[in-house]
Amino acid sequence: MAKTVIIEAHGGPENFCIVDRKVGAPGPEEVRILHKAIGLNFIDVYQRTGLYPMELPHPMGMEAAGVIVEVGEAVTHLQVGDRAAYAAMPPGAYAEERVMPAAQVVKLPNEIAFDVAAAMMLKGLTTEYLFHRTTSICKGDTVLFQAAAGGVGLIACQWAKSEGITLIGTAGGLDKCELALANGAKYCIDYKTKDFVPVVRDLTSGQGVDVVMDAVGKDTFNGSINCLKPLGMFISFGNASGPVPPLNIGILGQKGSLKITRPTLFTHISNSDTLQTMAEHLFNKVISGDVTLRIDQRFALDDIAEAHRALEARQTTGSTVIQL
Repeated sequence: MAKTVIIEAHGGPENFCIVDRKVGAPGPEEVRILHKAIGLNFIDVYQRTGLYPMELPHPMGMEAAGVIVEVGEAVTHLQVGDRAAYAAMPPGAYAEERVMPAAQVVKLPNEIAFDVAAAMMLKGLTTEYLFHRTTSICKGDTVLFQAAAGGVGLIACQWAKSEGITLIGTAGGLDKCELALANGAKYCIDYKTKDFVPVVRDLTSGQGVDVVMDAVGKDTFNGSINCLKPLGMFISFGNASGPVPPLNIGILGQKGSLKITRPTLFTHISNSDTLQTMAEHLFNKVISGDVTLRIDQRFALDDIAEAHRALEARQTTGSTVIQL
């Protein structure tokens, strides 16, 4: 039996139930993993609230790191005793132990601690596809990153700096702006006190940025579009403030033949070979020191509701882990 967090109805953090569930043995192409640390992400909130509906009841959580304790038939890249990590469908990471598809699990290098891995898999792989698999971004280009002091944001600040990309961040408050700057952002705008659009235009001599990366959603969408240069790319990869309203696609032409996309990590990593390549790229960034993970909040599994409340209230910085 393993302590597991489930929901039986969509809604607030009070809807979490902590139960003991039988884990069972892995089937063909599956592994059983004993978790050491679990990651917390906004996608967990979207699933809990029903923005991303799930068939209920369902276990929760998308990301964790631990040790492989049993391997099913036809699994060749992992064996019992391996350190491993993942960010993957289906949800179920909020648990002491689970069985899951082996193709979505990667072997974890010894140089990376379990808590660091749990803090970085979903956010780090997201950063990898944002910079390398969504649109061409070259050394010297300028990116506007909304919510630069968050979990993905702090990794993105460091990633951009390591590749010679100018990153302009936004964050809520002076402390968060200073954090983004310390992690590699060239500039950071406090959206609580300033309208970021004219500041971005001023910083780019009126031209605008090449790419906007926006996980905030409704509250920043119009401003983000207005920060792009002609032919620029808007990447929407989250909805922290709520979903973006329906779009009149003609606006993209009026504002300079802009491009827009809504990628998801899980499309990219649905191919196991691609996942392995992306994970290796991420691991190399961390091992080399180009990217350092900040774990600013730690919770026990029993306190998962409190962790969600802090995340939704934007009281967190960096990454949050559930420590086992």
